[in-house]
Amino acid sequence: MMVIKVGGGKGISIEAVCQDVADLVKRGERLIFVHGGSHETNELSTALGKPPRFVTSVSGVESRYTDRETLEIFNMVYVGKMNKRYVERLQQLGVNAVGLCGADGRSMVGERKAAIKVVENGKRKVLRNDFTGRVEQINTELLNLLLDHGYTPVLCPPAISYENEIINVDGDRMAGALAAAFEAETLVILSNVPGLLQDVDDPDSLVASIDKTRLSSFFDMAQGRMKKKVMGASEALHQGVGTVILGDARLDHPIQLALEGRGTVIR
Repeated sequence: MMVIKVGGGKGISIEAVCQDVADLVKRGERLIFVHGGSHETNELSTALGKPPRFVTSVSGVESRYTDRETLEIFNMVYVGKMNKRYVERLQQLGVNAVGLCGADGRSMVGERKAAIKVVENGKRKVLRNDFTGRVEQINTELLNLLLDHGYTPVLCPPAISYENEIINVDGDRMAGALAAAFEAETLVILSNVPGLLQDVDDPDSLVASIDKTRLSSFFDMAQGRMKKKVMGASEALHQGVGTVILGDARLDHPIQLALEGRGTVIR
């Protein structure tokens, strides 16, 4: 069992990712595919006069502030555009893909945060009316039903809360939760960088391999969105996933190369 997650940053090769997913499925690999859509969401938010707002938690992790209006834009991109773009291309490549967001069939459930604590301009603040949370339950019965009948689940945020509200959840940590729930041997997380870099401005400073017992010491090295990827990797590994690979989705055959060790391999 394998979980593949591709981010939504600028420059990602959707075609190359889909080709690799199709090749794996045709070889009989049982997999779940997860995707993002952050860059497209930023562009649409700006075009609609609602520029994206990013906030930093007191622990130094950046996330999108998601009020109700932002959540609606988020859904337009993730569910309405990107999910169906991936489903369409995978269907064209012979993969019987089924697109779902985490709210569909309660496939991913979590608690909506009552408030978030952030640091802005050096001051701590409490923000309310935020529709974010973290995936805590996976509907493995539904997803196994699809997998057992030859379908490939194509999943994306948002999830649904215990109170039945749609909530924005982080895609990398969501993928980690999925991999753990299915006891996946491998979790591949692809983005628009080569992997975890010692210097974000130097693509040659790639950290090629990390033992999971030392992963926490690399958290401060991770910058921006990479922090969430390291968090998702850590959570997955500590719940029994065998290997997590942080790879580059801008390459030809990005999944194949990641599985061959191109990127940051964490065991």
